[in-house]
Amino acid sequence: MFSLQIFRIDVLEKLLQFARHRNPNASHLETGERGELSALFHLRRCGYVVTAWRWKTPRQRGDIDLIAWEADTLCFIEVKTRSNQEVASAESSINEDKRSILRRIARQYLKGVNPPPDFVRFDVVVIDSSRENKGWKLYRRAFEW
Repeated sequence: MFSLQIFRIDVLEKLLQFARHRNPNASHLETGERGELSALFHLRRCGYVVTAWRWKTPRQRGDIDLIAWEADTLCFIEVKTRSNQEVASAESSINEDKRSILRRIARQYLKGVNPPPDFVRFDVVVIDSSRENKGWKLYRRAFEW
Protein backbone atom coordinates (compact mmCIF):
# COMPACT_ATOMS: atom_id res chain seq x y z
CA MET A 1 0.00 0.00 0.00
CA PHE A 2 1.34 3.42 -0.96
CA SER A 3 -0.47 6.39 0.54
CA LEU A 4 0.48 9.69 -0.98
CA GLN A 5 -0.33 13.33 -1.27
CA ILE A 6 2.58 14.46 -3.41
CA PHE A 7 5.13 12.11 -4.96
CA ARG A 8 8.28 13.42 -6.57
CA ILE A 9 8.96 12.09 -10.05
CA ASP A 10 12.39 10.72 -9.06
CA VAL A 11 10.79 8.68 -6.26
CA LEU A 12 8.21 7.27 -8.68
CA GLU A 13 10.95 6.36 -11.17
CA LYS A 14 12.82 4.47 -8.43
CA LEU A 15 9.63 2.54 -7.64
CA LEU A 16 9.32 1.59 -11.30
CA GLN A 17 12.98 0.50 -11.42
CA PHE A 18 12.40 -1.69 -8.36
CA ALA A 19 9.39 -3.31 -10.06
CA ARG A 20 11.42 -3.92 -13.25
CA HIS A 21 14.22 -5.66 -11.33
CA ARG A 22 11.67 -7.82 -9.53
CA ASN A 23 10.41 -9.24 -12.84
CA PRO A 24 12.36 -7.84 -15.81
CA ASN A 25 10.51 -10.01 -18.35
CA ALA A 26 7.04 -8.67 -17.55
CA SER A 27 6.78 -5.70 -19.90
CA HIS A 28 2.99 -5.66 -19.48
CA LEU A 29 3.51 -4.91 -15.77
CA GLU A 30 5.74 -1.98 -16.63
CA THR A 31 3.14 -0.72 -19.11
CA GLY A 32 0.49 -0.93 -16.40
CA GLU A 33 2.66 0.88 -13.86
CA ARG A 34 3.44 3.68 -16.29
CA GLY A 35 -0.26 3.96 -17.08
CA GLU A 36 -1.15 4.23 -13.40
CA LEU A 37 1.43 6.97 -12.89
CA SER A 38 0.23 8.79 -15.98
CA ALA A 39 -3.36 8.61 -14.72
CA LEU A 40 -2.29 9.77 -11.26
CA PHE A 41 -0.64 12.92 -12.60
CA HIS A 42 -3.38 13.62 -15.12
CA LEU A 43 -6.13 13.28 -12.51
CA ARG A 44 -4.23 15.61 -10.18
CA ARG A 45 -4.07 18.19 -12.99
CA CYS A 46 -7.86 17.78 -13.35
CA GLY A 47 -8.38 18.64 -9.68
CA TYR A 48 -8.52 15.21 -8.07
CA VAL A 49 -6.76 14.79 -4.73
CA VAL A 50 -5.11 11.37 -4.87
CA THR A 51 -4.88 9.72 -1.45
CA ALA A 52 -3.75 6.18 -2.31
CA TRP A 53 -2.00 4.27 -5.08
CA ARG A 54 -2.34 0.48 -5.32
CA TRP A 55 -4.28 0.18 -2.08
CA LYS A 56 -4.50 -3.39 -0.78
CA THR A 57 -6.13 -5.18 2.09
CA PRO A 58 -5.05 -8.55 3.50
CA ARG A 59 -8.70 -9.62 3.49
CA GLN A 60 -9.10 -9.59 -0.30
CA ARG A 61 -6.97 -10.41 -3.33
CA GLY A 62 -6.14 -7.58 -5.70
CA ASP A 63 -5.82 -3.85 -5.24
CA ILE A 64 -7.40 -0.57 -6.19
CA ASP A 65 -5.16 1.33 -8.58
CA LEU A 66 -6.00 4.83 -7.36
CA ILE A 67 -8.22 6.30 -4.67
CA ALA A 68 -8.92 10.00 -4.95
CA TRP A 69 -11.32 12.76 -4.01
CA GLU A 70 -13.06 14.82 -6.65
CA ALA A 71 -14.71 17.59 -4.65
CA ASP A 72 -16.87 15.77 -2.06
CA THR A 73 -16.88 12.41 -3.89
CA LEU A 74 -14.51 9.59 -3.02
CA CYS A 75 -13.48 7.81 -6.23
CA PHE A 76 -12.13 4.30 -6.56
CA ILE A 77 -10.29 4.30 -9.87
CA GLU A 78 -9.27 1.34 -12.01
CA VAL A 79 -6.61 2.15 -14.63
CA LYS A 80 -6.35 0.11 -17.82
CA THR A 81 -3.46 0.71 -20.19
CA ARG A 82 -3.50 -0.83 -23.64
CA SER A 83 -1.25 -0.78 -26.66
CA ASN A 84 -2.26 -1.51 -30.23
CA GLN A 85 -1.00 -5.07 -29.75
CA GLU A 86 -3.86 -5.88 -27.38
CA VAL A 87 -6.72 -7.99 -28.67
CA ALA A 88 -9.47 -7.04 -26.20
CA SER A 89 -10.43 -3.51 -25.26
CA ALA A 90 -9.49 -2.23 -21.84
CA GLU A 91 -13.12 -1.69 -20.92
CA SER A 92 -13.99 -5.33 -21.63
CA SER A 93 -11.38 -6.53 -19.12
CA ILE A 94 -13.40 -5.07 -16.24
CA ASN A 95 -15.89 -7.91 -16.08
CA GLU A 96 -18.32 -8.72 -13.26
CA ASP A 97 -15.66 -10.69 -11.35
CA LYS A 98 -13.27 -7.70 -11.42
CA ARG A 99 -16.05 -5.30 -10.40
CA SER A 100 -16.97 -7.58 -7.50
CA ILE A 101 -13.35 -7.65 -6.28
CA LEU A 102 -13.10 -3.85 -6.52
CA ARG A 103 -16.34 -3.43 -4.56
CA ARG A 104 -15.09 -5.69 -1.75
CA ILE A 105 -11.75 -3.88 -1.53
CA ALA A 106 -13.55 -0.51 -1.53
CA ARG A 107 -15.74 -1.64 1.39
CA GLN A 108 -12.60 -2.49 3.36
CA TYR A 109 -11.11 0.93 2.58
CA LEU A 110 -14.31 2.72 3.63
CA LYS A 111 -14.16 1.07 7.07
CA GLY A 112 -11.14 3.28 7.78
CA VAL A 113 -12.64 6.54 6.53
CA ASN A 114 -14.16 8.63 9.30
CA PRO A 115 -16.52 10.31 8.77
CA PRO A 116 -17.72 8.19 5.85
CA PRO A 117 -18.06 10.08 2.57
CA ASP A 118 -21.50 11.13 1.38
CA PHE A 119 -20.70 10.22 -2.22
CA VAL A 120 -18.66 7.28 -3.56
CA ARG A 121 -18.20 6.14 -7.13
CA PHE A 122 -16.15 3.81 -9.29
CA ASP A 123 -14.28 5.38 -12.19
CA VAL A 124 -12.22 3.77 -14.94
CA VAL A 125 -9.34 5.43 -16.75
CA VAL A 126 -8.40 3.88 -20.09
CA ILE A 127 -5.01 4.81 -21.50
CA ASP A 128 -4.10 4.05 -25.11
CA SER A 129 -0.32 3.85 -25.35
CA SER A 130 -0.15 2.97 -29.04
CA ARG A 131 1.90 5.28 -31.22
CA GLU A 132 -1.10 6.21 -33.37
CA ASN A 133 -3.66 6.94 -30.67
CA LYS A 134 -1.89 8.19 -27.56
CA GLY A 135 -4.51 9.41 -25.17
CA TRP A 136 -6.70 8.62 -22.23
CA LYS A 137 -10.38 8.51 -21.41
CA LEU A 138 -12.09 8.86 -18.03
CA TYR A 139 -15.33 7.01 -17.39
CA ARG A 140 -16.99 8.49 -14.31
CA ARG A 141 -19.46 6.16 -12.59
CA ALA A 142 -18.26 3.28 -14.77
CA PHE A 143 -20.19 0.85 -12.57
CA GLU A 144 -22.28 0.92 -9.41
CA TRP A 145 -22.20 -0.81 -6.04
